[in-house]
Amino acid sequence: MSIESDPGHGHSPAAWTSVIIMLLAITLGTLFFWFDLPWLVLASVGLLLIGALTGVVMARAGYGVGGDKYTPRSHS
Repeated sequence: MSIESDPGHGHSPAAWTSVIIMLLAITLGTLFFWFDLPWLVLASVGLLLIGALTGVVMARAGYGVGGDKYTPRSHS
């Protein structure tokens, strides 16, 4: 398989930003669930949705794989 046909498997600023926000939301949601703070658990669900939306918006802005502001790095 050539490098040019490799889609990048999500290694883009949009993907990384989205995943980091969603991991933070899951971690906080678990912590808030453990401390029995239901309103903060719901807030972490909102943060999870914001993380997914952030990835979509950044990808459409050109920071996703194949976007005009994304330059893939070669594997060393």
